[in-house]
Amino acid sequence: MRDLGRRRYADALALQREAVERVLSWRADVDRPAGELLLVEHDPPVITIGRRREASAHVVAPAEKLAALGVELVETDRGGDVTWHGPGQIVAYPILDLDRLGLRIHPYMRMLEECVLSTIAAFGVNGHRDESATGVWVGGDGAVDAAGSNGARADTAADARPARKIAAMGVRVSRWVSMHGLALNVENDLSHFGLIVPCGLHGRPVTSLRAELGDAAPSIERVRSELVASIERAVDDAINLRRG
Repeated sequence: MRDLGRRRYADALALQREAVERVLSWRADVDRPAGELLLVEHDPPVITIGRRREASAHVVAPAEKLAALGVELVETDRGGDVTWHGPGQIVAYPILDLDRLGLRIHPYMRMLEECVLSTIAAFGVNGHRDESATGVWVGGDGAVDAAGSNGARADTAADARPARKIAAMGVRVSRWVSMHGLALNVENDLSHFGLIVPCGLHGRPVTSLRAELGDAAPSIERVRSELVASIERAVDDAINLRRG
């Protein structure tokens, strides 16, 4: 794992591309790792536009407002729509050789979702998937009981509020090595999501661990450690399954 701290989006993207080339160079050597994990908080904040055709139309704030708020706007090569990254949000970029892990794109996306579900359950937050929208959600009709990595059960109290997105995902796979990844909202400024239609999903709110837990929310350092452990377990499980 490599923690990049706070980095401009363009700088982190360049480091991802360098990591892809390293991972590709390891492909023939089974003694080499199956990939790398980069973690970052993007600073200054940035809105990224994915390859989906209508994604740019989901930036609703004018350029002058983005400039006044110090928010960058970047077109990038990941899949998906438009999203926001900034301080207080953990962005994880797993650069993984999916061939060596025996994974294709959809199972890989489900693996990333499961890593987030495990992470937030460790802090008592009940998460779930939405079959119509990639990512991780809390609350709403889709809520399910979940166990945290510490064995504790997430809160199963009824939540009548609409489902809220707590983690967004978008990847690119080139020569079966992954780039980009997931963004987990921990203690970031949720008002910035009003600058866009997050992930192109009209009327679907976003949330964070801080918004869900208030003063009981864990520090970003604790969440980062839990997420890293969850991703590392998932990669180890995929390797072991591949080996039979």
